[in-house]
Amino acid sequence: MRSDTAFAPAPARPTAAEARGDLPRWPITSMFAAFPLWWALGMAEMAWIPLAAAMAVLLIRRGDVRAPRGFGIWLLFLALVAVSVIGIDTPGRLIGFVYRALQYISITIAFLYVYNARRTITLDWLLGMLTLFWLFVVAGGWLGVIAPEFSFRTPLGYVLPRGLQSNELVGEMVVRRATQWNPDAWTVLDPRPAAPFLYTNGWGNAYSMLLPLVISYVARIPRDLRFLGLLVAIPLSFVPAFLTLNRGMFIGLGVAAVYGGLILLASGRVRAVAGLAAACAVGLAAAAVLDVGDRLLGRVESSSSTEDRADLYQETLVRTLQSPVFGYGAPRPSWTEGAPSAGTQGHVWMVMFSHGLPALAIFLLALLWLAWSTRHVRRRMTAVHVVQVVLLVEVFYYGVLPHGLVLALLPAAAALPHDTALERPSS
Repeated sequence: MRSDTAFAPAPARPTAAEARGDLPRWPITSMFAAFPLWWALGMAEMAWIPLAAAMAVLLIRRGDVRAPRGFGIWLLFLALVAVSVIGIDTPGRLIGFVYRALQYISITIAFLYVYNARRTITLDWLLGMLTLFWLFVVAGGWLGVIAPEFSFRTPLGYVLPRGLQSNELVGEMVVRRATQWNPDAWTVLDPRPAAPFLYTNGWGNAYSMLLPLVISYVARIPRDLRFLGLLVAIPLSFVPAFLTLNRGMFIGLGVAAVYGGLILLASGRVRAVAGLAAACAVGLAAAAVLDVGDRLLGRVESSSSTEDRADLYQETLVRTLQSPVFGYGAPRPSWTEGAPSAGTQGHVWMVMFSHGLPALAIFLLALLWLAWSTRHVRRRMTAVHVVQVVLLVEVFYYGVLPHGLVLALLPAAAALPHDTALERPSS
């Protein structure tokens, strides 16, 4: 089958591969290529759930479902998440628990789908889809730069009951905003790009995980208009990225650049190292022009976010030790008035508080398994392995459900070799 590296999905008419019983591309295409539509409808955060249901049907219908060795670690984590429901104490928290559980299940199904669709969802094709998604992320960032006060009520806001919209997460979903900004805050800070995500941290997490994959994709495609367009888009993306003043994103990009550079250098890929160095030089020049250093310093001096996070993490740990095995099922209001809920501000803290210390240990073990397993593919696809390492760093301060996990797990699923697979017959 011809490897398709274009942005566009396969034609609507079934391909020859699909006629043979191979898994079609459209569920993955429907998520990434149609992401602006899901965002505008207010459904971007939940679109994976129905799409994963469709993938599950397609997997079962085809049969012969396979998974890589070590995948049982992730399944054990899901089991521990399910058991932690015993800590739920209110209907509202039960809704949140079910929502997060469905996200985990959806990501699991999507991973298996990509892993089993090797003949139709090639690594090159998936990188093309993720590059298209990255362009949407960059466009949303530029929207925040150009029109920081832009917002609109989504169709979801007109159909959901008012009572449900009073939930903080749902309330954010029904009204889309270009930036994360609170003009009524005690200390008013500059608006920071967030679209097409709910929060600036979500934007930074997605950008820092996508950029290594985009650069790798650019290195693999023909020197055509698409190549030239992406060469222009990458430096242009630095403007909204740096204006987020997102320290976690800078850490993730730094890890990707240093670790990826060391791998390339060790493998003797001098041209790739030179290209990475050039990209870093352009990024540093953009940071200097945008005066990122002074902006960051000003934000740190006028905000107590670092101290607030440290206090919240300490509270989260103390309260987790009061229910260490099963956790509380979901985040709970902080003891400090006005502070974020305990079990937030980082996926590690959410897993620990909501699902217990054993679940946290297995979750981190699953991420380590992914990073270790993808080391075998780093010679032909360094970025896939690097992204797993970036995820391992960013889970400590970013919420990565669903998009952060998706952006790491799907490339890994497409890159992992099948010669280490275990056959898992479908029921």
